[in-house]
Amino acid sequence: MQALVSCNRPLAMVVVSSLQLLLIAALFHLGSCNGGDRITRLPGQPEVSFGQYAGYIGVDDKGKRALFYYFVEAELDPATKPLVLWLNGGPGCSSLGVGAFSENGPFRPSGQVLVKNEYSWNKEANVIYLETPAGVGYSYSSDAAYYQGVDDKMTAMDNMVFLQRWLEKFPQYKGRELYISGESYAGHYIPQLAEVMVEFNKKNKIFNLKGIALGNPVLEFTTDFNSRAEYFWSHGLISDSTYRIFTSVCNYSRYVTEYYGGSLTPLCTRVMNQVTRETSRFVDKYDVTLDVCLSSVLSQSKILTPHQQAGQRIDVCVEDETVNYLNRKDVQEALHAKLIGVKNWAVCSSVLEYELLNLQIPTINIVGSLVKSGIRVLVYSGDQDSVIPLTGSRTLVQNLARNLGLKTTVPYRVWFEGQQVGGWTQVYGDMLSFATIRGASHEAPFSQPERSLVLFRAFLQGRPLPETFS
Repeated sequence: MQALVSCNRPLAMVVVSSLQLLLIAALFHLGSCNGGDRITRLPGQPEVSFGQYAGYIGVDDKGKRALFYYFVEAELDPATKPLVLWLNGGPGCSSLGVGAFSENGPFRPSGQVLVKNEYSWNKEANVIYLETPAGVGYSYSSDAAYYQGVDDKMTAMDNMVFLQRWLEKFPQYKGRELYISGESYAGHYIPQLAEVMVEFNKKNKIFNLKGIALGNPVLEFTTDFNSRAEYFWSHGLISDSTYRIFTSVCNYSRYVTEYYGGSLTPLCTRVMNQVTRETSRFVDKYDVTLDVCLSSVLSQSKILTPHQQAGQRIDVCVEDETVNYLNRKDVQEALHAKLIGVKNWAVCSSVLEYELLNLQIPTINIVGSLVKSGIRVLVYSGDQDSVIPLTGSRTLVQNLARNLGLKTTVPYRVWFEGQQVGGWTQVYGDMLSFATIRGASHEAPFSQPERSLVLFRAFLQGRPLPETFS
């Protein structure tokens, strides 16, 4: 029926039999075309040919908790293109504000209007941007008690229920190849969601999950966080002596554990003060070469970098256009969005109290189980990010490949975007790969959109990254 019914195509243009008309009517009864969620036009947007939808999916049985989504169909051939779920991290930050409107969505706010993103990922796929968990962005729980102590397991289950019910609402996407991608703390969200989907599929096979792509992800707390010291040192951000105390006296994983555990010691405080003094508050840790910032892009990473001194962080952004745009009443009406329990839409939640020590739970072992179950995995790193540096991610992927007994099928080499080196890559077996994006920050699609799109396209197609000029 997928070829018969499209929410972008007037039914009058489709020639069908009487039996097919009955089937179409049944699909309409199920809400397949979601007239209520269709976006007629976003304020200030340029003309586009693809469909856009936004709205809520309830994820509990009492009608108290609902997750907000923004969905853009592929620019061309949406009926044949795969379905992709995009998740930002934090935990507690918005995939709408960061992913959709700052990174790889079809538009970016500019003053009172939206400008077209020429490297939008909906050139290659139908993309869902999900604000999760409840309490993030427009997503909500009418019972505020829910916000106390949300953890990874709760988030994974809500995300799976969302996908299950979203597919009921959009049945034309049932059975479609499904991929999940995201960055930062999505290194926790995505593997745990994929794991419960694989388990669910053993009884009710409704998710055609093919692969996951994890950008600058938190996969194993100690390795990821402690690789920061070497990155700082090798990029000239700290001295030799500070590097020694940052690796021996108090490393970064110990500092974060003490900080979030409410037991910060004077020793770790002194070490971090020294590191902070040398790295400078005027250098963006999420892109060590960047001179400007967009706070909506950086907010999801602040949680990974706790600061022990008030007023330490300098925001050089005079105006955040994404925040301004998503707080406009006309925009909220066009998105079918509402603010419940909060006065303003924010990049990262002010009401959610996430169990931040979930950071210490490794997800790299879940990634291994996904590879063994036939799910393709790509781990990619913007190479200018010092928050979750490429060196830690590369080490984790190499160790995982060794533990799984996977042979290198593509040796470590450069890949190209156009006539420039786009980054480096290595592939293990046919299900696990690692890649860097040259010149990219923690939020790679924001800082290197064209190279990120090349990477995304190759991932969806299951092909090696380009090894020659194009």
